[in-house]
Amino acid sequence: MKTFIIYSCIILTGLSLLTSCNENKTKRLQSEVDSLKIAIKDSYKPGLGEFMTTIQLHHSKLWFAGINENWPLANFEIGEIKETLNDAVKYLPERKETKDIPMIFPALDSLEASVKNRDLKMFTNNYKSLTQTCNDCHKAVHFEFNVIKTPTSEPISNQEFKPKP
Repeated sequence: MKTFIIYSCIILTGLSLLTSCNENKTKRLQSEVDSLKIAIKDSYKPGLGEFMTTIQLHHSKLWFAGINENWPLANFEIGEIKETLNDAVKYLPERKETKDIPMIFPALDSLEASVKNRDLKMFTNNYKSLTQTCNDCHKAVHFEFNVIKTPTSEPISNQEFKPKP
């Protein structure tokens, strides 16, 4: 009987230590989770305007790549626009404006087809359609004051838009 009591005391002491260790570990882990939540909440997240400004730059670069028949660059710019649109949806799901972004993708797909076909006339028409779709989206989300148009001058002076021979 004495042996049973000693073993019982040893087991209870071990369980008590184990429970105490688990409680400390749980508190430490919860503290880390709370700290990470604060870090995520306070981390930088671009606003919708930053995403749209990036898209506007790629939209302009796309035009000059296309009219210069630099099809690899035009294809790249379409990819950049798609990536930025997807990022806006991913990082700003709470913004009601991002719900209408998918309306842009059919116009981008048509434009992508004209680039794959290396068809300048088709590109020009599909680019105009993309631009109109951007403006339609702006109207749908009550940003109709933000009108996009076909650019008249190169957006940056330190990039060559003509393809290399």
